[in-house]
Amino acid sequence: MISGIGKILTSNSLNNITSNTNSQVMLETTLKSIGRPGFILIDNEINEDTKRYAATKEFLYQATCLLIYATLVVPVFKRGAFKLAQKIFDKAQVGNFSSLKQYNHYLKLCDSSLNNRKMTLNKEIKGVYKVDQSGNKVNKLVKDDYDEIAVNELLKNEPNTFNDLKGTIELGNIVGSVFGLAIFAPQVSHAFIHPALRFLGLEKDKQASVQENSAKLDKNA
Repeated sequence: MISGIGKILTSNSLNNITSNTNSQVMLETTLKSIGRPGFILIDNEINEDTKRYAATKEFLYQATCLLIYATLVVPVFKRGAFKLAQKIFDKAQVGNFSSLKQYNHYLKLCDSSLNNRKMTLNKEIKGVYKVDQSGNKVNKLVKDDYDEIAVNELLKNEPNTFNDLKGTIELGNIVGSVFGLAIFAPQVSHAFIHPALRFLGLEKDKQASVQENSAKLDKNA
């Protein structure tokens, strides 16, 4: 069992996740959306109604953060940073990648062993075809998606990861995370969470609450 855990901790997949800001934020927010409500629910010092209210509110807030990050930060800020880097740097500094997705795939290949890279580059892409020099329709290979410079880099022991491009994308990710999670998410959650809690019956409608308090005051009077 210990050896199995060791293999997981030293695997390329886990390394890719922990070294990628995007994966870190998504994983952290997902764990918060599960862990924080869970800790609230097992707290015996809080009454049941308060626990359900607090746990549901926390879950909705973390879920809102996760949704905003996935729909705003990655598509807008990271892709925007990718395009910005292509405009402000020379091709030699950022490579000739057609999209952020292609560059991310390139980085994953860079993190793998040379033998694994060679095998992956020569794999056929199922359902994607090209026409060879003889005019025959054949399966497209993974390496056909990259230009000659990128393929040559991937065949080296230490391929160029184009740090100027990588750094710009990570900067965009950080800026997007601050804007999305620290500024935008609280505003969106404020408008969304309370109606959701009222819909679930965990929070009274403001008007009903006012009327109830007024009734209590009249009764006391």
